[in-house]
Amino acid sequence: MFKEKEKFLRYLKIEKEVSFYTIKSYTEDLIIFQEFLGTKDIKSVNHLDLRRFIAYLRTRSDSKRTISRRLSCLRSFFKFLMREGYIKKNPCLSISGVKLDKPLPKFLSYSEVSQLLDISPKPNYFSLRDQAIMETMYSTGIRVSELVNLNFQDLDFISQLVKVYGKGKKERILPIGGKALRAVKIYLEIRKTLGYGNKSALFLNKFGSRITERSINRIIKKHALIAGLKIDVSPHTLRHSFATHLLDRGADLRSVQELLGHASLSTTQIYTHLTLEGLKRIYEKTHPRA
Repeated sequence: MFKEKEKFLRYLKIEKEVSFYTIKSYTEDLIIFQEFLGTKDIKSVNHLDLRRFIAYLRTRSDSKRTISRRLSCLRSFFKFLMREGYIKKNPCLSISGVKLDKPLPKFLSYSEVSQLLDISPKPNYFSLRDQAIMETMYSTGIRVSELVNLNFQDLDFISQLVKVYGKGKKERILPIGGKALRAVKIYLEIRKTLGYGNKSALFLNKFGSRITERSINRIIKKHALIAGLKIDVSPHTLRHSFATHLLDRGADLRSVQELLGHASLSTTQIYTHLTLEGLKRIYEKTHPRA
């Protein structure tokens, strides 16, 4: 297998121009596979050998992500061997991938949200704008991409609704809370004094242009630091917190799906894991025989 392995790695480097780190990882993967095969000829490897290899990797306590990467390497390797005529049948075709666990999204507790949002902003444009941004994000659960595209006319202060354009330019109407609307009103009042009253974009940067997603990310992180929060907070953290807190307070999954703008209910179901984790922690802390 040594000759085939070296030709494959050279192919990746010269023809595919993959990164140094990919070459390094794939080299390690192939060495482990070669050690597993021992004296077995690469031409006689079948799908049962690959299944045994997966089982072997599990005994090494390799993570699911690592096993998945090693299988990805072998798929590329055997595809290359087929193309070069070294083998007549690809043993990887009947091997399914390793199902990876989806990482649970980070969210803030009720007290942490209060810690972030209840700090009185300074009476200047940037501080009031930042407050309005954070209140709007937590009140509506919108994506940061949706927030930056909000226009002044998308807000209905009387009905307490906001029009949002999500993925695929799908429009949805969302409720927005009184605290968020008050923060936006105060921000808009000071915005007028700077001559930005006729701008259609709702949230502006220091140049009077529509604010960017990167700027929103910096704003959230800066205020989380000021609030003394210990976890890394991003705009998506506020969206996750919004969904988790609704479910905690008894909202049904279908309603939360509509509010978040998820096309599939399965995407929203990740938040049920968060609420279940919270219930388990409470149970373990309070039940006498937990």
